[in-house]
Amino acid sequence: MDKAYISVRPYRATDEEALLRVWNSALVVDPINPATWRSKVLLDPNFDPEGCLVAECEGQLRGFVLSLRRRVPFFNDGLQPEQAWITAFGVEPDWQGRGIGRRLLDEALQRLRSLGARTVAISPYVPNYFTPGVDVHAYGRAVEWLLRDSWEVVERPLSMRAELTGFQIPAHIQEVEERLRGEGVVVREVEPGDIVPVLAFVQQHFTWDWHREASGVLGDLFAGDPRTVGMVVAFLEEEVVGYAQHRAERFGPFGVNPDLRSRGIGRVLLAHMLLEMRKKGYHAAWFLWTGDYAAKLYSQCGFHEVRRFAVLKKDL
Repeated sequence: MDKAYISVRPYRATDEEALLRVWNSALVVDPINPATWRSKVLLDPNFDPEGCLVAECEGQLRGFVLSLRRRVPFFNDGLQPEQAWITAFGVEPDWQGRGIGRRLLDEALQRLRSLGARTVAISPYVPNYFTPGVDVHAYGRAVEWLLRDSWEVVERPLSMRAELTGFQIPAHIQEVEERLRGEGVVVREVEPGDIVPVLAFVQQHFTWDWHREASGVLGDLFAGDPRTVGMVVAFLEEEVVGYAQHRAERFGPFGVNPDLRSRGIGRVLLAHMLLEMRKKGYHAAWFLWTGDYAAKLYSQCGFHEVRRFAVLKKDL
């Protein structure tokens, strides 16, 4: 197709239905509904219609690319003015291979460059990413296409899932817990008096996004509706040394003081959180992002890999 027949323009309010039609035909393993589109995209304070480009051919929307820069600071990370993200892009299957994706991506990158961005990533934008990157199995052709265009794979995270029906804390983890108890480490459900020390612990050792997630769970537990959330905390004497949380079937984040890792605290936290989830009636647990090293820990409680992603970056 002659590129002259491709019209690229910013998103309009009237594009929602057509864009979601393209999204669901192109991103077949990551379908989306209008409510999710509105909550995670349109209502995101960093959303700019100029950054959501759509391509029209023969009078119909055939492709899109959603790019973002921060317009409001993200906690202490600030505006990250040199960083940009692409969280989703796709072309209607029957129209792929006609230059639409190339035109969309080129114009999106040109705009980001003109605004001062120096690096763009697909797609670990917080708080509203859809997947950690590009699914290497479902969208393998897209990964190959991006690699040919000088994008670089910088991480290969995986998502995992565990069945909780009949879950019990494995005997070898019970033994670890007994040893830790003798060393002064206790794992228990979070209490209202733990709010301040838990958030201080998360702020000291992890990211602001984790702090945001922990604050949300604690808010629901002690100042809202606690039915679908939970948290367990590890203490060494009276000091917080680790925590784990869940929201419905989504497990995590969870983490341990880096100075105390490899002692088994993470295994005990993981097992206790899964047991609490099962008590609430959940039959599965899942999360989107971990690495191969941590996956070995998760496998001890029945987690298995379900998806593999490529996080890609490009200098502008």
